[in-house]
Amino acid sequence: MFPDAISSETPPTESPTSIDAHRQREGKWMALLPVVPPSQARKNKKVKRLLLEGVPSSVRYLVWCHLTDSKARAITGVYAQLGRRPRVAAFSDFEKDAKTYFPEQPQLHPHDGPLVSLLQAYLSMVPDIQYSSGLTSIAGHLLLLSPEEDAFWIFASMMDAYLRPYFSANTIQLEVDSALLSKAIEANDPGVFKKLYVTLCITPGTIAKPWFSTLFVGTLPVDYLHRIWDMFLYEGVPLLIRVGLTLVQCVRHLILQATSEEVAMEYLLHPPLACLPSTADTFLNQALSMKLKDDDVRKQRIKMESRLKRQTQSRSLSTNASGMQTASISLPKAS
Repeated sequence: MFPDAISSETPPTESPTSIDAHRQREGKWMALLPVVPPSQARKNKKVKRLLLEGVPSSVRYLVWCHLTDSKARAITGVYAQLGRRPRVAAFSDFEKDAKTYFPEQPQLHPHDGPLVSLLQAYLSMVPDIQYSSGLTSIAGHLLLLSPEEDAFWIFASMMDAYLRPYFSANTIQLEVDSALLSKAIEANDPGVFKKLYVTLCITPGTIAKPWFSTLFVGTLPVDYLHRIWDMFLYEGVPLLIRVGLTLVQCVRHLILQATSEEVAMEYLLHPPLACLPSTADTFLNQALSMKLKDDDVRKQRIKMESRLKRQTQSRSLSTNASGMQTASISLPKAS
Protein backbone atom coordinates (compact mmCIF):
# COMPACT_ATOMS: atom_id res chain seq x y z
CA MET A 1 0.00 0.00 0.00
CA PHE A 2 1.50 3.32 -1.05
CA PRO A 3 0.39 6.91 -0.52
CA ASP A 4 -1.28 8.70 -3.38
CA ALA A 5 0.54 11.32 -5.37
CA ILE A 6 0.60 14.66 -3.57
CA SER A 7 -0.91 17.51 -5.50
CA SER A 8 -0.70 21.25 -5.19
CA GLU A 9 -3.74 22.96 -3.82
CA THR A 10 -4.96 26.45 -4.59
CA PRO A 11 -5.69 28.09 -1.25
CA PRO A 12 -9.26 29.28 -0.83
CA THR A 13 -9.98 32.98 -1.04
CA GLU A 14 -10.01 34.42 2.46
CA SER A 15 -12.46 36.98 3.74
CA PRO A 16 -11.18 40.19 5.36
CA THR A 17 -12.17 38.76 8.75
CA SER A 18 -10.21 35.56 8.23
CA ILE A 19 -7.23 37.55 6.95
CA ASP A 20 -7.25 39.64 10.13
CA ALA A 21 -7.44 36.48 12.26
CA HIS A 22 -4.58 35.00 10.26
CA ARG A 23 -2.44 38.07 10.87
CA GLN A 24 -3.26 38.06 14.57
CA ARG A 25 -2.19 34.42 14.89
CA GLU A 26 0.94 35.16 12.91
CA GLY A 27 1.76 38.02 15.27
CA LYS A 28 1.22 35.82 18.32
CA TRP A 29 3.60 33.19 16.98
CA MET A 30 6.27 35.71 16.05
CA ALA A 31 6.05 37.15 19.56
CA LEU A 32 6.14 33.75 21.28
CA LEU A 33 8.89 31.93 19.39
CA PRO A 34 11.76 34.18 20.54
CA VAL A 35 10.84 33.88 24.23
CA VAL A 36 10.20 30.12 24.51
CA PRO A 37 13.39 28.05 24.15
CA PRO A 38 12.93 25.32 21.53
CA SER A 39 14.00 22.69 24.06
CA GLN A 40 11.04 23.73 26.23
CA ALA A 41 8.47 24.26 23.49
CA ARG A 42 6.80 20.85 23.84
CA LYS A 43 6.21 21.48 27.55
CA ASN A 44 4.89 25.01 27.17
CA LYS A 45 1.14 25.54 27.60
CA LYS A 46 1.16 28.78 25.61
CA VAL A 47 2.68 26.93 22.67
CA LYS A 48 -0.01 24.26 22.90
CA ARG A 49 -2.74 26.88 23.10
CA LEU A 50 -1.47 28.61 19.98
CA LEU A 51 -1.15 25.27 18.18
CA LEU A 52 -4.80 24.59 18.90
CA GLU A 53 -5.76 28.04 17.63
CA GLY A 54 -3.89 27.40 14.40
CA VAL A 55 -0.55 27.89 12.68
CA PRO A 56 -0.47 30.34 9.75
CA SER A 57 1.23 28.91 6.68
CA SER A 58 3.60 31.89 6.69
CA VAL A 59 5.22 30.74 9.94
CA ARG A 60 4.51 27.01 9.90
CA TYR A 61 8.00 25.83 9.05
CA LEU A 62 9.44 28.14 11.74
CA VAL A 63 7.06 26.59 14.26
CA TRP A 64 8.09 23.10 13.15
CA CYS A 65 11.77 24.08 13.49
CA HIS A 66 10.99 25.21 17.02
CA LEU A 67 9.00 22.13 18.03
CA THR A 68 11.69 19.76 16.73
CA ASP A 69 14.55 21.91 18.08
CA SER A 70 16.17 21.29 14.71
CA LYS A 71 18.42 24.35 14.86
CA ALA A 72 20.21 22.82 17.86
CA ARG A 73 21.02 19.74 15.77
CA ALA A 74 22.21 21.64 12.73
CA ILE A 75 25.97 21.60 12.21
CA THR A 76 27.34 24.13 9.75
CA GLY A 77 28.66 22.52 6.59
CA VAL A 78 27.54 18.98 7.39
CA TYR A 79 24.64 18.91 4.94
CA ALA A 80 26.88 19.94 2.06
CA GLN A 81 29.50 17.36 3.04
CA LEU A 82 26.91 14.60 3.24
CA GLY A 83 25.78 15.50 -0.25
CA ARG A 84 29.25 14.76 -1.60
CA ARG A 85 29.29 11.18 -0.35
CA PRO A 86 28.87 8.27 -2.79
CA ARG A 87 25.30 7.49 -3.78
CA VAL A 88 23.45 5.22 -1.38
CA ALA A 89 21.95 1.93 -2.56
CA ALA A 90 18.40 3.31 -2.55
CA PHE A 91 19.26 6.36 -4.70
CA SER A 92 17.42 5.16 -7.81
CA ASP A 93 14.37 4.23 -5.71
CA PHE A 94 13.85 7.64 -4.15
CA GLU A 95 14.78 9.37 -7.40
CA LYS A 96 11.88 7.48 -9.02
CA ASP A 97 9.56 8.03 -6.04
CA ALA A 98 10.17 11.79 -6.15
CA LYS A 99 8.46 11.89 -9.54
CA THR A 100 5.76 9.37 -8.59
CA TYR A 101 4.58 11.04 -5.40
CA PHE A 102 5.11 14.68 -6.37
CA PRO A 103 4.04 14.81 -10.02
CA GLU A 104 2.95 18.44 -9.78
CA GLN A 105 6.17 19.64 -8.13
CA PRO A 106 8.82 19.34 -10.87
CA GLN A 107 11.32 21.19 -8.67
CA LEU A 108 11.52 18.02 -6.57
CA HIS A 109 12.23 15.68 -9.50
CA PRO A 110 15.88 16.27 -10.56
CA HIS A 111 18.56 13.83 -9.41
CA ASP A 112 20.41 16.83 -7.98
CA GLY A 113 17.24 18.54 -6.73
CA PRO A 114 16.35 19.20 -3.09
CA LEU A 115 14.33 16.04 -2.41
CA VAL A 116 16.82 13.55 -3.83
CA SER A 117 19.68 15.49 -2.23
CA LEU A 118 18.00 15.51 1.18
CA LEU A 119 17.34 11.77 1.15
CA GLN A 120 20.82 11.00 -0.17
CA ALA A 121 22.32 13.06 2.65
CA TYR A 122 20.15 11.52 5.35
CA LEU A 123 20.56 7.91 4.26
CA SER A 124 24.31 8.33 4.00
CA MET A 125 24.33 9.78 7.52
CA VAL A 126 22.10 7.05 9.00
CA PRO A 127 23.02 3.90 7.05
CA ASP A 128 20.90 1.51 9.12
CA ILE A 129 17.68 3.05 7.80
CA GLN A 130 15.74 0.82 5.44
CA TYR A 131 14.37 2.95 2.63
CA SER A 132 10.67 3.03 1.86
CA SER A 133 8.55 5.52 -0.05
CA GLY A 134 7.27 6.96 3.23
CA LEU A 135 10.61 8.73 3.61
CA THR A 136 10.12 10.43 0.24
CA SER A 137 6.57 11.42 1.14
CA ILE A 138 7.56 13.01 4.45
CA ALA A 139 10.75 14.70 3.22
CA GLY A 140 9.07 16.00 0.08
CA HIS A 141 6.23 17.47 2.06
CA LEU A 142 8.69 19.29 4.33
CA LEU A 143 10.43 20.72 1.28
CA LEU A 144 7.17 22.22 0.06
CA LEU A 145 7.19 24.38 3.19
CA SER A 146 10.85 24.82 4.17
CA PRO A 147 14.20 25.80 2.66
CA GLU A 148 16.24 22.72 1.79
CA GLU A 149 18.76 22.65 4.62
CA ASP A 150 16.14 23.59 7.22
CA ALA A 151 13.94 20.79 5.88
CA PHE A 152 16.86 18.36 6.24
CA TRP A 153 17.38 19.15 9.93
CA ILE A 154 13.64 19.11 10.68
CA PHE A 155 13.46 15.75 8.93
CA ALA A 156 16.47 14.41 10.85
CA SER A 157 14.96 15.63 14.12
CA MET A 158 11.59 14.02 13.38
CA MET A 159 13.30 10.78 12.47
CA ASP A 160 15.39 10.74 15.65
CA ALA A 161 12.50 11.66 17.92
CA TYR A 162 9.74 9.50 16.46
CA LEU A 163 10.18 7.77 13.15
CA ARG A 164 13.48 5.89 12.82
CA PRO A 165 12.10 2.67 14.35
CA TYR A 166 9.50 2.52 11.57
CA PHE A 167 12.31 2.22 9.01
CA SER A 168 14.50 -0.21 10.90
CA ALA A 169 15.23 -3.89 10.37
CA ASN A 170 14.15 -4.22 13.99
CA THR A 171 10.34 -4.04 13.87
CA ILE A 172 9.71 -3.94 17.61
CA GLN A 173 8.49 -0.34 17.81
CA LEU A 174 6.19 -0.77 14.84
CA GLU A 175 4.77 -3.93 16.40
CA VAL A 176 4.18 -2.08 19.66
CA ASP A 177 2.50 0.92 18.05
CA SER A 178 0.41 -1.32 15.81
CA ALA A 179 -0.78 -3.22 18.87
CA LEU A 180 -1.56 0.02 20.71
CA LEU A 181 -3.62 1.22 17.76
CA SER A 182 -5.57 -2.04 17.59
CA LYS A 183 -6.22 -1.92 21.35
CA ALA A 184 -7.44 1.67 21.03
CA ILE A 185 -9.78 0.68 18.20
CA GLU A 186 -11.12 -2.18 20.30
CA ALA A 187 -11.75 0.13 23.26
CA ASN A 188 -13.47 2.77 21.13
CA ASP A 189 -15.43 0.56 18.74
CA PRO A 190 -15.53 -3.20 19.41
CA GLY A 191 -17.68 -3.78 16.33
CA VAL A 192 -15.16 -2.26 13.95
CA PHE A 193 -12.33 -4.01 15.78
CA LYS A 194 -14.01 -7.38 15.24
CA LYS A 195 -14.67 -6.61 11.58
CA LEU A 196 -11.10 -5.56 10.83
CA TYR A 197 -9.03 -7.91 12.93
CA VAL A 198 -11.27 -10.98 13.30
CA THR A 199 -13.66 -11.19 10.35
CA LEU A 200 -11.28 -9.80 7.72
CA CYS A 201 -8.15 -11.10 9.53
CA ILE A 202 -6.20 -7.89 8.93
CA THR A 203 -3.00 -7.78 10.98
CA PRO A 204 -2.37 -4.71 13.18
CA GLY A 205 0.75 -3.78 11.24
CA THR A 206 -1.08 -3.81 7.92
CA ILE A 207 -3.16 -0.87 9.11
CA ALA A 208 -0.63 1.00 11.22
CA LYS A 209 2.47 0.87 9.03
CA PRO A 210 1.19 2.76 5.96
CA TRP A 211 -0.31 5.42 8.24
CA PHE A 212 2.53 5.88 10.70
CA SER A 213 5.45 5.51 8.27
CA THR A 214 4.04 8.29 6.07
CA LEU A 215 2.52 10.44 8.84
CA PHE A 216 -0.72 10.14 6.84
CA VAL A 217 0.71 11.74 3.70
CA GLY A 218 -1.47 10.52 0.83
CA THR A 219 -4.30 9.62 3.21
CA LEU A 220 -5.37 13.07 4.36
CA PRO A 221 -5.80 16.27 2.32
CA VAL A 222 -2.85 18.64 2.63
CA ASP A 223 -4.55 21.17 4.90
CA TYR A 224 -5.65 18.37 7.26
CA LEU A 225 -2.11 17.01 7.15
CA HIS A 226 -0.65 20.35 8.20
CA ARG A 227 -2.86 20.54 11.27
CA ILE A 228 -2.08 16.95 12.22
CA TRP A 229 1.66 17.55 11.92
CA ASP A 230 1.35 20.76 13.97
CA MET A 231 0.02 18.76 16.90
CA PHE A 232 2.06 15.61 16.26
CA LEU A 233 5.28 17.56 16.73
CA TYR A 234 3.97 18.61 20.14
CA GLU A 235 2.19 15.45 21.33
CA GLY A 236 4.16 12.67 19.64
CA VAL A 237 2.96 9.15 18.79
CA PRO A 238 -0.30 9.25 20.82
CA LEU A 239 -1.53 11.82 18.31
CA LEU A 240 -0.96 9.33 15.48
CA ILE A 241 -3.16 6.82 17.29
CA ARG A 242 -5.81 9.49 17.76
CA VAL A 243 -5.76 10.27 14.05
CA GLY A 244 -6.06 6.57 13.26
CA LEU A 245 -9.09 6.31 15.54
CA THR A 246 -10.65 9.31 13.84
CA LEU A 247 -10.16 7.87 10.37
CA VAL A 248 -11.71 4.60 11.50
CA GLN A 249 -14.68 6.53 12.86
CA CYS A 250 -15.03 8.52 9.64
CA VAL A 251 -15.29 5.42 7.44
CA ARG A 252 -16.95 3.17 10.01
CA HIS A 253 -20.06 2.49 7.94
CA LEU A 254 -17.96 1.57 4.93
CA ILE A 255 -15.71 -0.76 6.91
CA LEU A 256 -18.70 -2.63 8.33
CA GLN A 257 -19.92 -3.20 4.76
CA ALA A 258 -16.50 -4.21 3.40
CA THR A 259 -16.26 -7.75 2.07
CA SER A 260 -12.47 -8.06 1.87
CA GLU A 261 -9.23 -6.78 3.36
CA GLU A 262 -8.46 -4.96 0.12
CA VAL A 263 -11.72 -3.02 0.20
CA ALA A 264 -11.40 -2.12 3.89
CA MET A 265 -7.79 -0.98 3.46
CA GLU A 266 -8.76 1.22 0.53
CA TYR A 267 -11.26 3.04 2.74
CA LEU A 268 -8.71 3.40 5.55
CA LEU A 269 -5.83 4.58 3.39
CA HIS A 270 -7.86 6.68 0.96
CA PRO A 271 -11.03 7.76 2.76
CA PRO A 272 -13.61 9.47 0.55
CA LEU A 273 -13.55 13.22 1.15
CA ALA A 274 -17.27 13.13 1.87
CA CYS A 275 -16.53 10.97 4.93
CA LEU A 276 -14.12 13.47 6.48
CA PRO A 277 -15.17 16.44 8.61
CA SER A 278 -15.61 19.58 6.53
CA THR A 279 -12.52 21.38 7.84
CA ALA A 280 -9.03 20.47 9.00
CA ASP A 281 -9.64 22.03 12.41
CA THR A 282 -12.82 20.00 12.87
CA PHE A 283 -10.89 16.84 12.02
CA LEU A 284 -8.14 17.73 14.49
CA ASN A 285 -10.64 18.51 17.24
CA GLN A 286 -12.34 15.18 16.61
CA ALA A 287 -8.99 13.42 16.93
CA LEU A 288 -8.20 15.23 20.18
CA SER A 289 -11.60 14.25 21.60
CA MET A 290 -11.18 10.51 20.97
CA LYS A 291 -11.25 8.29 24.06
CA LEU A 292 -7.56 7.75 24.71
CA LYS A 293 -5.26 8.46 27.64
CA ASP A 294 -2.04 9.75 26.12
CA ASP A 295 0.05 9.19 29.25
CA ASP A 296 -1.14 5.59 29.42
CA VAL A 297 -0.14 5.10 25.79
CA ARG A 298 3.35 6.43 26.52
CA LYS A 299 3.73 4.14 29.54
CA GLN A 300 2.41 1.11 27.66
CA ARG A 301 4.81 1.78 24.78
CA ILE A 302 7.77 1.58 27.14
CA LYS A 303 6.53 -1.59 28.86
CA MET A 304 5.57 -3.38 25.65
CA GLU A 305 8.81 -2.44 23.92
CA SER A 306 10.83 -3.69 26.88
CA ARG A 307 8.93 -6.98 26.93
CA LEU A 308 9.36 -7.54 23.19
CA LYS A 309 13.06 -6.72 23.42
CA ARG A 310 13.51 -9.33 26.12
CA GLN A 311 11.63 -11.88 24.05
CA THR A 312 13.80 -11.26 21.00
CA GLN A 313 17.11 -10.63 22.76
CA SER A 314 18.65 -13.99 22.03
CA ARG A 315 17.60 -13.78 18.39
CA SER A 316 19.02 -10.26 18.11
CA LEU A 317 22.31 -11.33 19.65
CA SER A 318 22.53 -14.16 17.18
CA THR A 319 21.79 -11.82 14.27
CA ASN A 320 24.36 -9.26 15.39
CA ALA A 321 26.93 -12.02 15.80
CA SER A 322 26.40 -12.96 12.17
CA GLY A 323 27.45 -9.49 11.12
CA MET A 324 24.31 -7.37 10.80
CA GLN A 325 25.03 -3.65 11.19
CA THR A 326 23.63 -2.05 14.33
CA ALA A 327 22.02 1.38 14.40
CA SER A 328 24.51 4.15 13.74
CA ILE A 329 24.97 7.68 12.55
CA SER A 330 27.84 8.54 10.24
CA LEU A 331 28.68 12.23 10.30
CA PRO A 332 31.50 13.75 8.25
CA LYS A 333 34.77 14.18 10.11
CA ALA A 334 35.64 17.68 11.21
CA SER A 335 37.98 19.31 8.75
